[in-house]
Amino acid sequence: MRSRTDRYFEADRARIEVIPMIDIMMFLLVFFIMITIDTIAGSGIALDIPSSKTPQPLKNTQITIGVVKDGALYVKGKPITPEALDELLKAEKEKGKVEVVIAGDKEVPLQKLLDVMDVVRANDITNVGIAAGDAKRAAGVKPGK
Repeated sequence: MRSRTDRYFEADRARIEVIPMIDIMMFLLVFFIMITIDTIAGSGIALDIPSSKTPQPLKNTQITIGVVKDGALYVKGKPITPEALDELLKAEKEKGKVEVVIAGDKEVPLQKLLDVMDVVRANDITNVGIAAGDAKRAAGVKPGK
């Protein structure tokens, strides 16, 4: 009589191995969770942005400038000095119309945000937005109420 393990290793029928599929699905799940962690599009850093009662969806912009609590500037997840930001904005302006979003942490002093806006406006860029979260969502109110 044949044992149960002998039948397991026979190549009579094709089998679908479930364990490797579960591993791949877990990897994809973790990957997408890591991608969608609270980062502002384009800034590459996690910020606790202030909330607003009338936010508008953040569209894809050419440049998103992140300003963290200590006043450091970030573009595409990399730190940048105001001088380097000025050069970057000049280079982008030469290519054509430039749209900029400034995403500042809640605890960044207003003066620091204005300094960044001054650098942007000094390059004759007038299409500037400030990133804000939805106050209703922050308070736990469901959309539409």
